[in-house]
Amino acid sequence: MDIQVRNEGVGDAATIGWVTEQAFLHAPHSDHTEQFIVEALRQSGALTISRVAEADGEIIGHVALSPVSVSGVATGWFGLGPVSVLPEFQGRGAGSRLVRSALARLQETGAAGCVVLGDPGYYGRFGFKVVDGLVYPGVPAEYFQALSFNGKYPQGQVTYHEAFSVRG
Repeated sequence: MDIQVRNEGVGDAATIGWVTEQAFLHAPHSDHTEQFIVEALRQSGALTISRVAEADGEIIGHVALSPVSVSGVATGWFGLGPVSVLPEFQGRGAGSRLVRSALARLQETGAAGCVVLGDPGYYGRFGFKVVDGLVYPGVPAEYFQALSFNGKYPQGQVTYHEAFSVRG
């Protein structure tokens, strides 16, 4: 399967919403608001990087990156997610290609680093790790990880964009 990754284009928003909804439809760890979060990020201008994966010209996946603050201060750090791949394409490399592509684009912008809330076994392969003193309250510490592009990690409580509180 040939997977291509590109920036979100004009007219992709509805398909991205559908792909995101389908990707999380049966996910037990989801509150099923991911498609609304992506749209709220887009509408607020906080969707810093938005990339899609295509197979045979059809969008099969999406990744979003948006700014986060650490203890109330904008620090040049970003949050990775949601990362969405249609269920029938999961486990075939589309998600990995999306994450690698998005992180490369983010690093090119001069960002300091990125955080992610997710499976440490999956995100560890991209260089994410648990960082003492960098916290996201309310989740098990091992599931909140960071990747620095300059070797420095901030300390404090991470807050995602207000779009992450959208419920539908």
